[in-house]
Amino acid sequence: RRAAATAAAAGPGRRLLLSTPIFYANGPPHIGHLYSALLADALHRHRGLREAGPGRLSTGTDEHGLKIQQAAAAAGTSPPELCERVSGLFHQALTQAAVSFTDFTRTSEPRHQRAVRHFWGALRDGGALYKGSYEGWYCTPEECFLPESQLAERRDAQGHPCKVSLETGHQVHWTKEENYMFRLSAFRDPLQKWLRDNPHAISPDPFYQHVLRWLEEDLPDLSVSRERSRLQWGIPVPSDSTQTIYVWVDALVNYLSVVGYPETHGEWWPAAHHVVGKDILKFHAVYWPALLMAAGLAPPERIFVHSHWTVRGQKMSKSLGNVIDPFACIGRYTVDGFRYFLLRQGVPERDCDYYDEKVVKLVNSELADALGGLLNRSTALSINPSNAYPCFSESCFPKILDYRGTKAMGRASAEDYEFVASVASLPLQVASYFEGFQIYKALECIALCVRQTNSFFQRHKPWKLNRKDPAEKLWLDTIIHVTLECLRVYGTLLQPVIPHTADKLLSRLAVEPEERGLSSLTFLPRYNGKPCPFEGRQLGPDTGILFQRLEKSRQHQIETKKL
Repeated sequence: RRAAATAAAAGPGRRLLLSTPIFYANGPPHIGHLYSALLADALHRHRGLREAGPGRLSTGTDEHGLKIQQAAAAAGTSPPELCERVSGLFHQALTQAAVSFTDFTRTSEPRHQRAVRHFWGALRDGGALYKGSYEGWYCTPEECFLPESQLAERRDAQGHPCKVSLETGHQVHWTKEENYMFRLSAFRDPLQKWLRDNPHAISPDPFYQHVLRWLEEDLPDLSVSRERSRLQWGIPVPSDSTQTIYVWVDALVNYLSVVGYPETHGEWWPAAHHVVGKDILKFHAVYWPALLMAAGLAPPERIFVHSHWTVRGQKMSKSLGNVIDPFACIGRYTVDGFRYFLLRQGVPERDCDYYDEKVVKLVNSELADALGGLLNRSTALSINPSNAYPCFSESCFPKILDYRGTKAMGRASAEDYEFVASVASLPLQVASYFEGFQIYKALECIALCVRQTNSFFQRHKPWKLNRKDPAEKLWLDTIIHVTLECLRVYGTLLQPVIPHTADKLLSRLAVEPEERGLSSLTFLPRYNGKPCPFEGRQLGPDTGILFQRLEKSRQHQIETKKL
């Protein structure tokens, strides 16, 4: 208990587990999976740059359940072989997308299964389980029972009437079983209290409100096992071999097994931030905290929720053939290009739309032209023949406390002062957006500052200044110094999102690895009368174009590989 409380204490140096969901191994990865992983990765990388304390990023594959049993049978293979192949695809996709995970959990691993059996024992010993007969409409694709209120009448392929899930359109079947039940109904008050006491437990706020509304409704007990005769591919209930543990209970325990449950989890838990899609919100924000409470553990610190990606306004589905393959996207747009697009355009609160022209337009305009062009222009030998970080001149750009009411004294205009102030405030602004799970807003602010820097450079036309004239040289060097300082800030702040491109940019500016953290990031120290460690330093080797422009494509859709 005390160890868990210490782990959760705020402040620098504390541990934190960031997690993606573990992905269901019944089919190959698509961009929705990748988006979950990139959000968690950007948060993990940003935290590392802040030197906030030991951090872990966990991901993996969820490999049990009826859906996998059926998918394997349909593919003419066994569940373990299917899982081995699909888990490998996820591992490969996340590695290719530069997701810096520290742990990759497979629910078929012995250490995970041992943790699940122990967790089941804790639920049983705490009196949270009982055996009961359960009947209802079961949806195999979603692996859960659905109440009548969430069903609609439809006709199946043969024209026979059937019932389907309102939310997903998947067919449901009437199922009657004797199962173990979890006393979920007993946890309504503790769950409401937990959320009232922790208004930031679920972000963004619309999802927090959604969960509160769920908790106002009836909260029936949850069936947490299936008959072994129907479901063999799963973990048997300890001391009852006729039952298999419900796949969701098994899967959720991955967040504990990864930190050493039941022995050493106290060093990390409950300092955990889960990144999840809105389709699995109820499992993470209602069932999981209740299960944890029942097992004598605290709920996770935060749950970050995101929406889905559509393709040209349509939901991704195998039947429409519009499921987007991340491998093809990385090949088409590069790793950083695709990472940038998903994190810049993805808004957690609402569904976002993907199509090829949109990616090309955004990436070309913001990475290739605005950022790459700025680096190219400010380091060109024609403008900076010494290939060094030039000196800043206080006489050209004197410090003014209120630039709005003052007539410019040096060569800098009121507009320049405004622009320098907005870049100076950028690191804190970006940090607060990352903290609030609004990475897209952080990137919007950076993109705006990059545009302002281009305007500053264009406005003063350094290529027209005469380097042989001492006064002009001071101003020319100051323009380049300010521009390089801006680029250094953008390169540092973009590391969590486009790691390869940011590395290339910072290396060109001769920023050493130990100078790339956020704690030591000070913009334009010379303006504030402090020394600048980069002044006079030789720039790094010219690595060529920062980001190659993408070609417009005639083929607008990148379809998924067939399993």
